[in-house]
Amino acid sequence: MAPDGRSNADLTSDLLDERSDDESFSTGSESDESGIRDEPDVSLLQRDEAQKFLAEQADQSQNFTFRGVSIGLAIGVIICFSNTYFGLQTGWVSGMTMPAALLGHAFFKSIRRCISVPFTPVENVLVQTVAGAVGTMPLGCGFVGVMPALEFLLKPEENGPLRLSTGKLIVWALGISFFGVVFAVPLRKEVIIREKLKFPSGTATALMIGVLHGNTDEKGNLKPDSGLEIFRQRSLDISRSSLLDILPSRSRDDVAQVSADSSGDVPDKERDPRADWKAQIRLMLMAFGASGLYTLTSYFIPQLHSVPIFGLPLAHKWLWTLNPSPAYVGQGIIMGPSTTLHMFLGALIGWGILSPLAKRRGWAPEPVWEWDGGSKGWIVWVSLAIMLADSVVSLGWLLLRPVVLHSPSWYAQLREKIRRQGPTNIFRPSQSSPASYAPLARSETNLTIKTAEDFSLEPDAPEHHLISNRTTLIFFILSIILCILALRFVYPPMPFHAILLSIILALLLGIMGVRALGETDLNPVSGISKLTQLVFALVIPATNPNAIIINLLAGAVSESGAHQAGDMMQDLKTGHLLGAAPKAQFWGQVIGSFVGAIVSAGVYKLYTGVYEVPGGLFQVPTAYVWIFAARLVTGQGLPDMAWQYALGAGIIFAFLTMLRAAGHEKWWRPLVPGGIAVAVGMYNVPSFTLARTIGGIINWYWKGYRQREETPVIVLASGLILGEGLISIVNLLLAMWEVKHL
Repeated sequence: MAPDGRSNADLTSDLLDERSDDESFSTGSESDESGIRDEPDVSLLQRDEAQKFLAEQADQSQNFTFRGVSIGLAIGVIICFSNTYFGLQTGWVSGMTMPAALLGHAFFKSIRRCISVPFTPVENVLVQTVAGAVGTMPLGCGFVGVMPALEFLLKPEENGPLRLSTGKLIVWALGISFFGVVFAVPLRKEVIIREKLKFPSGTATALMIGVLHGNTDEKGNLKPDSGLEIFRQRSLDISRSSLLDILPSRSRDDVAQVSADSSGDVPDKERDPRADWKAQIRLMLMAFGASGLYTLTSYFIPQLHSVPIFGLPLAHKWLWTLNPSPAYVGQGIIMGPSTTLHMFLGALIGWGILSPLAKRRGWAPEPVWEWDGGSKGWIVWVSLAIMLADSVVSLGWLLLRPVVLHSPSWYAQLREKIRRQGPTNIFRPSQSSPASYAPLARSETNLTIKTAEDFSLEPDAPEHHLISNRTTLIFFILSIILCILALRFVYPPMPFHAILLSIILALLLGIMGVRALGETDLNPVSGISKLTQLVFALVIPATNPNAIIINLLAGAVSESGAHQAGDMMQDLKTGHLLGAAPKAQFWGQVIGSFVGAIVSAGVYKLYTGVYEVPGGLFQVPTAYVWIFAARLVTGQGLPDMAWQYALGAGIIFAFLTMLRAAGHEKWWRPLVPGGIAVAVGMYNVPSFTLARTIGGIINWYWKGYRQREETPVIVLASGLILGEGLISIVNLLLAMWEVKHL
């Protein structure tokens, strides 16, 4: 969800120049060209205060509570229903951590007179961690892509369809739900503490929780600056997330004025956070009610799902309709203008150019809406090639980027070491290195070197609140064993070495996914799964009668591992910024994943048992992408001229992805089409894409044109999504009872 225009870092760089030495925890470097030296005591004091704040927060008993877990599970189940509903329609799911935190805060505020222990920010972190773990399981367990492909799209000659009972689905889900969570634990220190990756969604959630709980006591009186305020000031990520994403270049005073305007011209210390959260709840409830009313109405008037806004001929023959779903508009708001406009570009290319071309040239002779033989299925091959090209180039750049960025400094260090020690002694420790001697007395020089080394890391929670290496190792081994046993139970023909290879690929590609998520807020799980499918095409020969099924299952394992690791890391970033104990978050994520695996399997069976899949409401486009990718890499034939256009599109978007990588933080980068977004716009019918584009334009109007803070519009979008997702359960019951449409 890349924002339009300048990045957050661009906007805040001017504002934070005077604090740059403090942000890097410098203790003895020159602070400016005039030669004025920073005061080490100031930085040391602020770091000590931040460390004290983290210790105090992590020691709170509210870090892990039964009530917090229970409310998180309840909210997560609602999100799980919503994500299954939308995932089967379009393949899109959302963690919904911000609305989960808002709902948790609203619930405990409403019963605050009935509870003796107050609801604190760290307990809210637990609530949103558990809720997110439960709610994203439809994607993590493959219930919006792989499972529909196995159950409904496999042909008899591919040993399909593979029908799994509810019990086997639960075993499958439990088997792949934990190793990614455990694997994220050792990555935390590297990407959050050492590299300080921003994880935009996790940072934004932390900021919102901080705003909700505010700086007031129970009587509404302002409290003096606390450790939290100092920690916020030291966190560059918190500063970034509180500013606008897509403003034009402006002076410091202009940006400060915009920030004040977006909060109603009221200084932060004078604002009442209780009024803030009450206003957000009212906004969410209104959006929820409007979306729910539309959803219930659309059951009785199903024609609302396909409004022929461009005329009946384009609607009936070429599928150009609009689904005015409030939830799709909400999805577009969250995605942002850049992503949604790129999706709209994909719809124009796919459904406005390629679909008529394939139909009229006879390459797709069947009706447009047919997956087999129609242009709807023909253009999927082009979108798949774009997705593969984007994934390969993006993940390749993620591997090469550290080398490209740091190789000049590495070369300079190596050259200096050779100059001082000679080419034969380059692997020996430097004589001036603090590790090569132990001084008898502390000197100012030694103190400075030690401080510069130690203070390059972000302050962290106390050791006893971190997940121990022993716990990590034990759970990692158990999760791998569970995954192997589950896959062998669900599909015995899958070889042991194939399961092990899929787990290894999931871990290796998961590292790149976590880094991409930390830098861009996008976890490329779809690309990761497609790369795994490509590798397995080389491992499992096409002559194997189970090649397609093994290919799909292996891709699902890699997608699940990368998704779970990224989800855990976003939550750990939120917790770190608010001082929550990582150990409590880990156990909350484990509990949420366990419950979510069981619930999502049952919800999937419920929807697919009542509705026709694939059908008018649930077209499962992601399942078609999965099955087409498996058939492509295993060497099955493509429709006429499909491979030529797919190859051309892949080459074009490989170049465009390189251009986007080269233009990191450049103003023109959002103007370069993103491959994944264009591909999604191609394989989804225009009715979904048009609604999301409307949402993206609303996002641009609010943030770009009006230059207002993003939080209200995100809350609005969350209410729209939750309203349709929850009321869809009512529609499900109406369908089960065979209530007639109007």
